Amino acid sequence: MTGPVPILRLGDILLTGLLNDLDDKTALEFTGELVDRISAEGSRGVVIDISRLEIIDSFVARVLMELAGTGKLLGARMIVAGMRPAVAITLSELGLQLSGVETALNAERAMARLGWEQRPRRAEAHAAG
Repeated sequence: MTGPVPILRLGDILLTGLLNDLDDKTALEFTGELVDRISAEGSRGVVIDISRLEIIDSFVARVLMELAGTGKLLGARMIVAGMRPAVAITLSELGLQLSGVETALNAERAMARLGWEQRPRRAEAHAAG
């Protein structure tokens, strides 16, 4: 992965996603920036979308667990969303557990857990009703 990992703010929730090839330097920068943003912005929730990760190794698993723990200490609910079945199977086979990490099937469900609801657009609502 090259360049910084984007972190979007939606109200008091931060939304970010990891891509493949998370190297040590990028992981440390991402962790630092996310923790700083949680603290500075008073975020009550963070969604980390990993749906684009095709593989996950012990390093990325450790980064996610540390992020979850640090975020919780700062008062934010941390949810990892979008884990692919193959990634879940690999983690299980390797005995790697994301202890303390809340997961959701996808980013939409993670956002819903944090109180965000998807509302139909006006045009769709008028067409339906």
